[in-house]
Amino acid sequence: MRQLWINNHWSAAIDDATFGVIDPATEEEVGRVPAATRADVDRAMQAAQTAFRDWRRVPAAERAELLHEIARRMREHVENLAVTLTLETGRHIDRNRRYVLWSADVFDYYAELGRNDRGRVIPSVEASQLALVLKEPYGVVVCIVPWNYPMLLLAWKIAPALAAGNTVVIKPASQTPLATLDLAHCFEHLPPGVVNIITGSGGTVGDALVTHPATSVIAFTGSTEVGQRIAGLAAERMTKVHLELGGKDPCIIAADADIRTAALGVAWGAFVNAGQVCTSIERIYVERPVYRDFCDCLAELTAGLRVGSPFDPATQITPLIGSRERDAVLAQIEQAQAQGARVVAGGRRPPQLDLGFFLEPTVLVDVPYTATIMREETFGPVAPVAPVEDFEQALALANDSRYGLGASLFTHDPRKAKRFYEEIKAGTVWINDPLTDNLAGPFGGMKQSGIGRELGEEGLAEFLETKHVHWDFEMQPKPWWYPYGDK
Repeated sequence: MRQLWINNHWSAAIDDATFGVIDPATEEEVGRVPAATRADVDRAMQAAQTAFRDWRRVPAAERAELLHEIARRMREHVENLAVTLTLETGRHIDRNRRYVLWSADVFDYYAELGRNDRGRVIPSVEASQLALVLKEPYGVVVCIVPWNYPMLLLAWKIAPALAAGNTVVIKPASQTPLATLDLAHCFEHLPPGVVNIITGSGGTVGDALVTHPATSVIAFTGSTEVGQRIAGLAAERMTKVHLELGGKDPCIIAADADIRTAALGVAWGAFVNAGQVCTSIERIYVERPVYRDFCDCLAELTAGLRVGSPFDPATQITPLIGSRERDAVLAQIEQAQAQGARVVAGGRRPPQLDLGFFLEPTVLVDVPYTATIMREETFGPVAPVAPVEDFEQALALANDSRYGLGASLFTHDPRKAKRFYEEIKAGTVWINDPLTDNLAGPFGGMKQSGIGRELGEEGLAEFLETKHVHWDFEMQPKPWWYPYGDK
């Protein structure tokens, strides 16, 4: 039984309520955590607010060493953290080891980036003056993290927030709180209250965090619908929001692309983590001259993928997070068939697996452009494919979406590549190599896929606000007509 991490102490929820965490591969309960109340939220927020007064004054070089120590401890505990992640997410153990190490890299990256910049000196109006532009931490950052990448996406938020001098209160997803609570051991060397972890429902804990008067920034990753609700609640107090939301990422296969390379790339982009990635490839537009060859190649590759336990080295497709999520994906597949699409690979629960929230990776072809599965987020291992007459039509269809998170293209034509990255409305563009991230490359969405950026210098800037300082050494009174006086 794990507990809340508040002010560097473990504690139960005030009313001692708990809830269970289910292993998606076995459907067994693998742990219990506190179901926090608004009173618990108040405790965590008070601890973070109190800690902020001193944490913001810690020299950047000292904060950097403290963040490097977080990374060191994560690497020291990589196996335990990876196992816990596998039990609660169902993702493959090998990938979870990589994600723990990558998360540690994020802390190292922002430890150094946080040393780099406090602001700048700008030209003054007169010689007796000094003008500064300062970058300052906001205060308490509330980090609300999703279940698909609970540790990695948490690191993307709290590493820059801490490096900037903010304190944080973390709410992990109800499906995946275990590894986040275990991660508290990597924060024990920080001053009390700098990092706090509180578990519970979105309706109780999430709303209390979003609307709390001590909240200065809300950093959220999740669905567009929940993000819109958070933005509405935050608007009442003009709280800064940093939202990474849903996507319906397109992929275009140009007629000049190498078909097998493109099919391998699409299979990776559509099926990694059972398609539970905000930037999964979820709609594929293929130029007609290579359409049939591409569909045949993708179907053959998909049919050969192995579905099974996340602890089996041979497994390539792991379970979805829950039965509700799996059933929603199956419903989309059935609806697509009713709208004219054909299943050429997968499309069902694996008959050989009696337990677990598994779904075969699925390829749908001849999918109408207006089908729901081409318009609304799927979040499952499904690759819907449609033919297009030319690159012009493909680009128009790719942009015809309320989302703008990521987009991919396979081509050897530099003119198509340049036009694609200039005209596509997406925060991240991949050409011939989908779903590759870069710590120094900003990540985020356009349109209804979000506000703000994570990673890179931009990721640090999200947790710093700007102050202009004007200092006159001589304090000379100015005549009423002074041109830079009162507005």
